[in-house]
Amino acid sequence: MSTARALQPGAGLKLLNGGFMTLWVIVALFPMVWIAVMSFRAPVDALATNPLDVLLGPVTLRQSGGLSVIGIVLGLVALIGLFIAPGRIARAMIPRMGKVWLGWLVTCALFAALAAIVLLGALPLAVRAAEWLLAPIPLVGTLGKPFIGTTIDHYRAVWVTHEFWRNFLNSMVVTFGVVTVSLTVGTLAGYALARSGSNLAFWLLIIALVFRALPHSVLVTGYVPLFLQSREALQPLWDSAALGWFLKLFSAQAPTLYGQPIAIIFVLVSINQPFTIWMMRSFFANIPRELDEAARVDGCGYLGAFRRVIMPVMWPGVLTTGLFSFLLAYNDYLVTALLLDAQSQTMVPAISQFLNRDTRAADQIEAIAAAVSIAAPLFLLVMVFQKQIVSGLTQGAVKG
Repeated sequence: MSTARALQPGAGLKLLNGGFMTLWVIVALFPMVWIAVMSFRAPVDALATNPLDVLLGPVTLRQSGGLSVIGIVLGLVALIGLFIAPGRIARAMIPRMGKVWLGWLVTCALFAALAAIVLLGALPLAVRAAEWLLAPIPLVGTLGKPFIGTTIDHYRAVWVTHEFWRNFLNSMVVTFGVVTVSLTVGTLAGYALARSGSNLAFWLLIIALVFRALPHSVLVTGYVPLFLQSREALQPLWDSAALGWFLKLFSAQAPTLYGQPIAIIFVLVSINQPFTIWMMRSFFANIPRELDEAARVDGCGYLGAFRRVIMPVMWPGVLTTGLFSFLLAYNDYLVTALLLDAQSQTMVPAISQFLNRDTRAADQIEAIAAAVSIAAPLFLLVMVFQKQIVSGLTQGAVKG
């Protein structure tokens, strides 16, 4: 007992660690929580110098109504339920689907539908019903009276008036393309490099690491002239007798790569692929070679052993690597801002459009609402794949 106590950190170290972690959580979460609160306030309240006006929104309450204690409590219950739901849906769907990837695809679809039904339909109706039922009760009825002002006008302006949904679709196209190509190439390359003991595999990994260390601005600079002159470079193919008749079935003249999502996918994959290969190689290196040999003895070829034996073990690592690829494509600003036109712009660079039009207070709050809209899917993604992310990171960090 004394030995166990001696190995434990002292009270001073525990207090220091607890204080540091608390400070870190406050510093990290405060900006996100604050801008989320501002996005539901009228500009007068959101930009007020008094913090209580920002938190309570008195002007917003008079103009648009707000939340009651009952609404806040039911909202917290709904969020806790949505936080728990992904794991239970996954445990129910994956065994029925048979394939892990299909089970997670169905899980994501069901969770998105459930979140939309709860947040947009069931929760408002439940709040109104609870406030109406408790209103006649003398003391409890005050819990149903709004006291915090809220408005969704800024979100309506962002998504409907400024058609932010187009930027969302563009982001999904780019992100889906980057994740699909990066995981496909990275999985095959990582498996080959992990099972190869040659010096060539080592130098390929070093070259990939050096390429990944280069600043994105250096890489994008080399792509800009290529994309701007792509029509002139491709036009001889359209003018040739051998291929011209076939290519002209799709377009009368050679297309330009500038402003096209496929070009952004190509650039982001080239930037992200070295990291993906390194991640997947580390995951495959932790899988014993005996699994490959056992699959070969049972009659599987190299691809059969890879698909039937190795990949089912690798799913946590694939999901973790896919998440990082998703974050790279989803949060990219430099590449998408330089190589996409206004019609194909993704969400992150589109925020600057709200600040470049005018300096009105409403534009600033709309930019904040757009930023919150971008961050919300990331929280949902982590909620759905939280256990797989932790499992994948642990699998890649522990050798054995």
